[in-house]
Amino acid sequence: MSTLGVAGVTAAAGCAPAKVDQSSDNKSGAPAGKGGEYHGVYPYLPPPQGNFNAVGKPYVGAPNTIMIGNPYGDLLLPPSGYYHWKEQTWELFLAESYQLDKATNTYTVKIKPNLKWSDGKPLTSKDYVTTFWCQYAINSPLWSYIDEIDAPDDSTFTMKMNQPAMVVERYLLRSNIISTAVYGDFADRAKQAHDNGGTESAEFTKLNDELIKFSPDKFVVSGPYDIDYKTINNTQLTFVKNPSGFNANTVNFDTLLIYNGETPTATPLVLSKDVDYATHGFPVASEKQFESIGYKILRPPTYGGPALFMSYDKVPEFKDYKVRQALIQAFDHSQNGTVALGESGVAPELYAGFSDNLADAWMEDDAKSKLTKYTFDQDKAASGLEGAGWKRSGNAWKLPNGKAANYQLLYPSDYADWSAAAKDIAQQLTKFGIKITLHGVVSTQQPIDVDKGNFQLALQGWGNSSHPYPYFSFVAAFLTHNYPIAKNNGGKGMDFPLKTTVPGMGTVDIQKLIDASGAGIDEAALKKNIGQLAQVFNTLLPIIPMYERHGNTPTLNGKRVKQFPTEDDPITQNSPYGDNEVSLWIMNGKLQPV
Repeated sequence: MSTLGVAGVTAAAGCAPAKVDQSSDNKSGAPAGKGGEYHGVYPYLPPPQGNFNAVGKPYVGAPNTIMIGNPYGDLLLPPSGYYHWKEQTWELFLAESYQLDKATNTYTVKIKPNLKWSDGKPLTSKDYVTTFWCQYAINSPLWSYIDEIDAPDDSTFTMKMNQPAMVVERYLLRSNIISTAVYGDFADRAKQAHDNGGTESAEFTKLNDELIKFSPDKFVVSGPYDIDYKTINNTQLTFVKNPSGFNANTVNFDTLLIYNGETPTATPLVLSKDVDYATHGFPVASEKQFESIGYKILRPPTYGGPALFMSYDKVPEFKDYKVRQALIQAFDHSQNGTVALGESGVAPELYAGFSDNLADAWMEDDAKSKLTKYTFDQDKAASGLEGAGWKRSGNAWKLPNGKAANYQLLYPSDYADWSAAAKDIAQQLTKFGIKITLHGVVSTQQPIDVDKGNFQLALQGWGNSSHPYPYFSFVAAFLTHNYPIAKNNGGKGMDFPLKTTVPGMGTVDIQKLIDASGAGIDEAALKKNIGQLAQVFNTLLPIIPMYERHGNTPTLNGKRVKQFPTEDDPITQNSPYGDNEVSLWIMNGKLQPV
């Protein structure tokens, strides 16, 4: 199992910014002409279902936004910087520098000079203000930690925390910056709603709905590439140079051809060598085929995987945590991961709510020792169900009310690894006596159905493949597909109560515990908070992690790309879905054409 040296602990201990690598300097205005075409593949929805609403990325935002929020989108709308997860340094893009004033709990960002939007307007601190007020309008958890943002001048942006919190640095520097020309009105209304009563007002509700549904004709971009909009179709689109964009004369490829599709579509493209790099969850047989024709397979940690979610509204029998503790032991997690991804699918050991790869650095040994080590044990699972009032009837389980334990499992049908995992867990649980019927829905619609509460059981993600702090994994576990954030899609999601009772701990407010897991300047206190929330997750199991995924990412050297990063490069410890190493190497010019 790959292990990461944890990003952010040093910064958290003193609430000081991580080190800065200035290797990505702003170089724009040069004409294209270095040649080269890069080929990637990533799923998107073409218009009209797909849209060009970039608000809130990569944290929360409008559904079905084309490209923004995935690795290639950062080449259109760069954030302030990318993080090097192993080396714990920031490589700055739009930001020239950033500083934390501990006395006032205020971050100050200096923006690089001469940045421009593709509409010709300058990129200034006003665009930062717009970006973060729009995040407020779509319920970003960032606003639990801050209470004031400002632009003292065109090149300076400030963000004042209401308490010291190390995760604010990540929100600040990793957010995709959006244009005031496009979103300024929404930002003004968000500030007004904030001042007039906050998120519970009718004014805010109306703003939130309109911003989520907003559908501009195209992106206004600041990065080295723009989309050639006439090339967008169901199967592919093309990025072309944005000559005035950030690092436009540093990137080495004139065009990026991005094929559209999930694993079933991506696989033949890789086999025909039409794709240079892909981050999909490929089956083991496909992976072996790729290696046989010359691809190198990278196995970066992704710090998460699929989990079993329950609608506590539709199937209230799962409200009893003892039922969930039984269910987690009723199927073989190692088998489930192997069926899905071979050696890249690994059974968790701790079930702490975040990746085992991060546990040593974020939890004390005493806290880890208190976690229940759930193992595959159907006798214990049966005993747990019986203790909750369930009864066996032949080879099947019945609920305390006498109903048969039959459920439909909603899964993303175009995720090959998750589809395999869904079929395996359905077979295992059905054999155990809990009948599972599968219902596959395309991945662009399935999470929306989950948010709306239109499911009994469903697969969605646990952990966090985008950010290197446990706090973000707890947000994914308790908030993302639950009522605090699912309301962006008009529902309550799994509808799991955040104020609840935990055996041995009494009544807890999980929202406050999540905030505490990302707050503070004292390393010992931070670890204590994370350990406490890990125990809450481990006991209550609001979602049931199935396996932890490592990448099985094919890279093709020598056809269009000279050389991709190799396993011994620290940058490959970045999650492919957060600070992606290939997008970083395109942006800073390290990735070169043949």
